[in-house]
Amino acid sequence: MGTRSIMLLLLPLCVAWTAEPPVPTFKAIDVDTDVKIGYGLAVADVNGDKKPDILLADKNLIVWYENPTWTKHIMAENLTQHDHVCIAAQDIDGDGKCEVAVGAGWNPSDTTGSGAVFYLISPADRTQRWEPVTLPHEPTVHRMRWVKNADGKHDLVMVPLHGRGNKPMTGEGVGVKIIRYRMPADVKQPWTVDVLDESLHKTHNFDPVAWDADPAHELLIGGMEGVFLLDPGATGMTQLSGNEGGGVGEVRAGSLGVGKRFVTTIEPMHGNKLVLHRPPAAGAAGLWTRTVLDETLVDGHALACGDLLGTGSNQIVVGWRAMNKPNVKVGIKLFTAMDADGTQWRQTVIDDNTMACEDLCLADFNGDGKLDIVAAGRATKNVKVYLNQGVGP
Repeated sequence: MGTRSIMLLLLPLCVAWTAEPPVPTFKAIDVDTDVKIGYGLAVADVNGDKKPDILLADKNLIVWYENPTWTKHIMAENLTQHDHVCIAAQDIDGDGKCEVAVGAGWNPSDTTGSGAVFYLISPADRTQRWEPVTLPHEPTVHRMRWVKNADGKHDLVMVPLHGRGNKPMTGEGVGVKIIRYRMPADVKQPWTVDVLDESLHKTHNFDPVAWDADPAHELLIGGMEGVFLLDPGATGMTQLSGNEGGGVGEVRAGSLGVGKRFVTTIEPMHGNKLVLHRPPAAGAAGLWTRTVLDETLVDGHALACGDLLGTGSNQIVVGWRAMNKPNVKVGIKLFTAMDADGTQWRQTVIDDNTMACEDLCLADFNGDGKLDIVAAGRATKNVKVYLNQGVGP
């Protein structure tokens, strides 16, 4: 695991910070070395011990790894004939233990009959098998999150890859139905299901964000047409970026301090570019300013924003998997803004060719107040935690 740093001079330095942000170091720990694909990760307290655990949607297993031993517990197996693909975990009833939903039936070429969504009922002993409850779904179930609603409670939101009956390669056809599920008191009874939007085509990922002052999350959505903000309490979408990069795969929101929001993306889908989007000047209209931070990713597929350095500003963590390219390096990088306006960024290699990154998340796993990284690797067949050691030598 390397910690070498490379300076990227993107634009003239506008405002210098009083001190250069520190370079972090990380200690890699193997959590699992027998993963089949490692499609989707989530982090939540599963057993109520106030420690964040790791949950994984793997090819034919749904599992959780118990912090700090990382003991592997199987929650469900072979829920559908095709692969499991996504997972959402969140304590939504306030008992200190997470609720879990998963997506399966992954077959992106079948835009009419694929997909499945399940809510998992926990047993008294959460290390044992969980009971799946089948929920309605649209084809090509791909991403899901628990999202705060206007009452401050959580609903499940699922975003498919395609609209029903679309042409898989182009996304041509009807729009993608972004689905919201509202949990009933008895989870085995019908859930309230509604469509939040169906205007986009071939969406890839989304990020629940606290964009305004109300308690409900807004949804930052990346797809073929660019980046859009969906406010479930309003009508329609707000477009933040176009498809200059050939569309958007991963999308996350971050900030460079109070009032300095940014959006970062991987472009195109499964692409080679890490891109920074900054808003127009105050009061100005139009799309956000687009700046390419890196164009050396090979099949970029994982993205997160968080303050790993304790500077009051978010850094960007990006992973790539180089799928079906066995002789190409894979890994994870950390990008750190070197000035207050995000015009100059430093990149630090976190993993050098041991993580074919399918997904990653940030969390403080050891309670030391510093954000760590967990990643799942496709070709490398692994799950790793990268413990944040703080400032390097």
